[in-house]
Amino acid sequence: PEGLEVIVLPELRRELSPPADWRAYRALLRLFRERHFSVVHTHASKAGILGRIAARRAGVPFVVHTVHGQAFHAYQSALVNRLYIAAERWAARHCDRIYAVAQAMIEQCVEAGVAPREKYQVVYSGMDLDCYLNAQRDVTLRAELGIPTEALVVGKIARLFELKGHEDLLAAAPKVLAAVPNTYFLLVGDGILREALVAQAEALGIRDRVIFAGLVPPRDICRYTAQMDVLVHLSLREGLPRAVVQGLATGIPAVAYPLDGTPEVVLDGETGRLCPVRQIDAIAAALTELLLDPDKRRALGQRGRAEVRKRFAWQQMADILEDEYKRGVAARLSARN
Repeated sequence: PEGLEVIVLPELRRELSPPADWRAYRALLRLFRERHFSVVHTHASKAGILGRIAARRAGVPFVVHTVHGQAFHAYQSALVNRLYIAAERWAARHCDRIYAVAQAMIEQCVEAGVAPREKYQVVYSGMDLDCYLNAQRDVTLRAELGIPTEALVVGKIARLFELKGHEDLLAAAPKVLAAVPNTYFLLVGDGILREALVAQAEALGIRDRVIFAGLVPPRDICRYTAQMDVLVHLSLREGLPRAVVQGLATGIPAVAYPLDGTPEVVLDGETGRLCPVRQIDAIAAALTELLLDPDKRRALGQRGRAEVRKRFAWQQMADILEDEYKRGVAARLSARN
């Protein structure tokens, strides 16, 4: 974008590698010392740890970090979790503020002893919602996907990876189809589980009702949410699901598990339905209830759209962070003087 300089550090990689991570730290330290930034704002776990420590060592006045999800969680070993928590505690001592995309992320960090509660603040992820707020049903796209014009569509937007909950949705699908025969299931995304999920759909006898749309460019996601009547989010771990925000902005309700930040956007009975985790009958019942009741879908969708407009516009996030940066830099410089 115009006016935005992008600096790529090839040393900074996603995978853990002590030699490469040391080189990345040294590269960040050099960069921060050369450029004399007023603010360094880090994201992600490893980049956040290396970036915060390098920024503080370089004398950057205001160092902040955003928690989008946890590196420590129930789906990995206790030893790995202890290492991540220790690293996060260390990094937290090298920054001034920690933002989180959901209150749930703050509660998890405080419980793990990463940093005291007063160091945290919720700043919801801002998004450009215009495309979703203005999205319309597209007969041409439905035809391309093989979905009849009058069919009801249950949609899910997620990579086809572990812990995303696609297998739970497919397990619930036969029960939904028994009650609402004109239902189709639209899966937007791709990944290593595609073959296994196709096999599961075939084994359940519903392959003709499950549409694997594959990867879709981010700018086109709104075209797909506009074809859905209900959005499903069954991920077992995710900070705050952007796909749910996008679905609600489109005006459709969501069915989800009450995990991480999801209950902060899927308000049970107000913007969608929350189901007990991995309870297939409950998922099927919630979907069936909404698919059979267009008035309820419309009411929940309208409330969801209003809720999203209040909290997730990118302008609101930018205003909050700009104010934080200005006040933080001023306070740090004043303290130094």
